[in-house]
Amino acid sequence: TMKWEKLKPPEPDDPMCCCECDIYQYRCCCDCEDLDEAFNRWLKEKPLSCGLQSPVLRTMINHLEISMIPALLLLPLLLKAAALHYLLGITILTALPGLVLSYYYATHRRKRRTLFFLTLALYSLAYMYYLFIVEILPRGDVSPLQTCAVTTGMILTIVSLIYTKRGPGFVPASRHEVNRQRMVAKDDSTRSDGFIQATVAEQTGKHPPTTKWSLCPVCKIMRPPRAGHCRTCGSCVQRLDHHCIWINSCVGQANHRSFLQTLCVFVLTSVYGIGLVLRSLCPRQYRMTALFYCPGVYSQPSTALCFTCCWYSSIITVGLLYLLVAQVLNISFNVTGREAQLALRNKKGQSRLWGLVIDTGEYSRGFYQNWAEFLTMADSSVTLHSSPTDLV
Repeated sequence: TMKWEKLKPPEPDDPMCCCECDIYQYRCCCDCEDLDEAFNRWLKEKPLSCGLQSPVLRTMINHLEISMIPALLLLPLLLKAAALHYLLGITILTALPGLVLSYYYATHRRKRRTLFFLTLALYSLAYMYYLFIVEILPRGDVSPLQTCAVTTGMILTIVSLIYTKRGPGFVPASRHEVNRQRMVAKDDSTRSDGFIQATVAEQTGKHPPTTKWSLCPVCKIMRPPRAGHCRTCGSCVQRLDHHCIWINSCVGQANHRSFLQTLCVFVLTSVYGIGLVLRSLCPRQYRMTALFYCPGVYSQPSTALCFTCCWYSSIITVGLLYLLVAQVLNISFNVTGREAQLALRNKKGQSRLWGLVIDTGEYSRGFYQNWAEFLTMADSSVTLHSSPTDLV
């Protein structure tokens, strides 16, 4: 039980204390807010000001990580080693998800951002496309129209990812928010409820009877309904869904649609590209059976490498397809990933569709209304930290 507690994701809105860290072996607690704040800054590895004048150079230096090296060097070496023999390929491709998950739990437990997963995703996409152009196209089994379709899908995936990285919609800590916080602290409960309801009506143009603004215990700012604090990014996000390690950013109100679009385009392009490669490598086999049985594919290093990359791409595609299905189901029930996590913890939600979705019943207005709300929602805030660092 204790081991499973360590692997659980960080609690959304609870302030981090030095007692929660497992880096040191000591189990001492303290009430010193200054020490907690300093320890929190150290965990997040906030860079110190180096006196650099160029914001672009400062951004590049701040985001150089040693975690990018394994993705750039080890991935092609492991794939080439897996292409030597099918038993070696099974061993390596089975161990890769375990290694990635181990690194994920290590970084997730420390509540820190990392470029490892984003680098792995982009480099995998580029490396698969490179092998497709260099090894598959010269075989003459792929038409120009099919090549154009794969290239278009890859470009759309990159464009959608860039658009997603523009920001999730951070809650601004403006002077208006500070004034509201002071008024809420001074007024009685009845007056504060009326003030908060009026503020919600101003921002959304609607008058929901139960939604209220809340005070973030970490940022100490008032935030709109369904907003949450991301302990990895260190900011409150409007309609926070989750912090996605593959894009190194949160998924919120401002980029949730583009995130879903990125998943859709990538999955469709990957499935289509895998089918083209398997048809070229195993023309006499059906595409579904060719992935499991393709005689003679290990006779040449190039075909063995392409076949191994098909398996690698299939593993990634299955994982992202599961994420896509979960996102579609959550949107259909009008629930975010954060709300589902809180409902599970508080035992307030109902498990639907064999546990694939948690229905809280708080915001759901029916299938069509839920999707209409999702497709028409707009970011009503000014994004915080609008700097070149948002692109990574």
